[in-house]
Amino acid sequence: MKNAYTRNRFGLKSAARQRGASLLEGIAYLGIAALVVLGAVSLLSSAFSSSDSNRTMEEISAIRTGVKRMFTGMANSYGNSAGGTLTNGDITPTLISAGIFPTTLNTNATGGTVTNTWNGAVKVTGNGQTFVIEYDAVPKAVCVSTLSGTIGWTSVSTGGTAVTSFPVSPKDADTLCAGDTNSIQLTSE
Repeated sequence: MKNAYTRNRFGLKSAARQRGASLLEGIAYLGIAALVVLGAVSLLSSAFSSSDSNRTMEEISAIRTGVKRMFTGMANSYGNSAGGTLTNGDITPTLISAGIFPTTLNTNATGGTVTNTWNGAVKVTGNGQTFVIEYDAVPKAVCVSTLSGTIGWTSVSTGGTAVTSFPVSPKDADTLCAGDTNSIQLTSE
């Protein structure tokens, strides 16, 4: 059995050096590591939410610009024209054919449907002098961030509640985006 004391280079006795970490030190290291991992996950989740909000706003802007460009010169007659007669309704299939939707959205040309990141429908409806872009299944955090500061629309609504004064304040956006998932309708001229 080895002596617990050793002599140092000066000939004095000192306690033997401990090799490795004690159980308490190991637990402390694991606790700190767990806090670092939890912090990183929290920041990553926040970054994804911010990224989703930015992407959603960019998609909506691209759709709006595409619809306006496509109907330029039609005297604000958004809708389907058959035999010179304008009918209001879903213009999504026509917009798919024209390549208006960003590639970040899933388009089904055969079915005439578009879905967003959360598998919610994306639909554009022509209403004569206005058109409505509808985004379904939008998470609350993305909904609030998307609607906060929104400007340039005739109205913005979720769940039947509409706002017509802009910009939309964060408090109003939070009230509008009451559910865990929301359907956003943005009306443009």
